[in-house]
Amino acid sequence: MVSITVEHLSKSFGDIQALDDVSLEIAAGEIFFLLGPSGCGKTTLIRTLAGFYKPDAGRVLVDGEDVTAVPPHKRQTAMMFQSYALWPHFSVAKNIAFGLEELKLPNAEIEERVAEMLEMVRLRGLGGRSINALSGGQQQRVALARALAVRPRCLFLDEPLSNLDAKLRLEMREEIRTLCREYGLTAVYVTHDQKEALSVADRMAILEGGCLAQVGTPPEVYRAPHSPLVAEFIGETNFIGGIVTRIEDRVAEIDTDLGHFEGIIADPAWEPKVSDLVVIAIRPESLTLRDAPTDGVNAIDGHIERSVYLGEIAQYDLRASDGSSIRLSELNPSTVRDPGKAWQHAQAQREDVIVLKPPPGAVQTRTS
Repeated sequence: MVSITVEHLSKSFGDIQALDDVSLEIAAGEIFFLLGPSGCGKTTLIRTLAGFYKPDAGRVLVDGEDVTAVPPHKRQTAMMFQSYALWPHFSVAKNIAFGLEELKLPNAEIEERVAEMLEMVRLRGLGGRSINALSGGQQQRVALARALAVRPRCLFLDEPLSNLDAKLRLEMREEIRTLCREYGLTAVYVTHDQKEALSVADRMAILEGGCLAQVGTPPEVYRAPHSPLVAEFIGETNFIGGIVTRIEDRVAEIDTDLGHFEGIIADPAWEPKVSDLVVIAIRPESLTLRDAPTDGVNAIDGHIERSVYLGEIAQYDLRASDGSSIRLSELNPSTVRDPGKAWQHAQAQREDVIVLKPPPGAVQTRTS
């Protein structure tokens, strides 16, 4: 297992700054995810780590060794692409053997490793088949086997499951996690799928405009986002604008059009002051819906204007007293509340209310 260190990486394409002074530590054996909106720099970062892009500034170190100028095939790493990049005129076995042949290993060792990889990805007996005769899930397994056959120190995966259906994605993300653990691989994984990242990652980084917006474990990023972008990119979030009235021990009291709120200031690098404009973020599942009025802080009153039953949860859109819409969800509902004019009352715990620095522009109550 090896560690990866990123030191002040910058990379531009013409006038576009894809990476802007990015520094990062990825621990040995860690499964590390890169997420963010389109154009944020995550694919540029992973391709720079793999050696396909040369940075304009900064260094990439693997176990303390500077590999910034080392070509991809000499880094003892492997890359799995979204398109799989398989050779259609090669058989399954020939595709898996490709990297081993480039390493000029003896034929007997190549055959042994190919057989081992076919067994590992549950494709035993299919080595002679054409790539075009395989399903999407089987092709994905061939790409994974080819990447692992060279016994890399690190595995880079650029949205490897995006072409699969929902069931196959679920199966393969569990398989990739298991194989990384079994082989002791350090893995860096790009995805747009939040559930994939939350369920597989040891830690994750959210990128914004070529910079790191936040790095942490899945629970840290989900429960304590440092910005509105992070809060709305990882999961669903209600945003409510307000004014700070009091701060003590990283707990802020906020006056809003919906009432009085108390919440946690999650970003350790940000120090709001009394009278500052802020936004508070509350996850839909953090709001408890009741028929009786609620007393105290973090309470929202309104009527249900829309309900959706999804089996494991029920979702509600609550039209609040100020006219804004608030999203709520109930886990394992025995009944579903019907939309109507009767007032409902929702409340959140203080630790579930996150106080954030507002983005540029006017702050409005909204659901993302």
